[in-house]
Amino acid sequence: MNITEKTDEEIRAIADPLWRDLLRCSNEGKYGEFVKGFAKSLALAMNQVVVNHQFANSELARNLAEDGDYLGIIRRGEHVTVLYRQRSTKKPGEWLGRLVLGYEDGEVRIFAASIF
Repeated sequence: MNITEKTDEEIRAIADPLWRDLLRCSNEGKYGEFVKGFAKSLALAMNQVVVNHQFANSELARNLAEDGDYLGIIRRGEHVTVLYRQRSTKKPGEWLGRLVLGYEDGEVRIFAASIF
């Protein structure tokens, strides 16, 4: 099945818990848990030393509000991009959160995740 064939509600039922887990793991600096839902290609591309450094030195990455606002879904190819409005508990303003999902080995996996 292609994830783009799912309804918005079905995609959100998958994406929202994954996004919350990423926020929690980022705030707690738990690299191992942070990458557990990643696609193999993304997990291999992530350098644990660099990510741990980011967790340790980024005020934003360690202070994300737990309640992001869902903005929408973009479907393209074999992936969906779920967008969130994200806030910090320490820094004023709003950021755009992006979660890219698709299937790998029959399971929904994270192919990209970012806040900018």
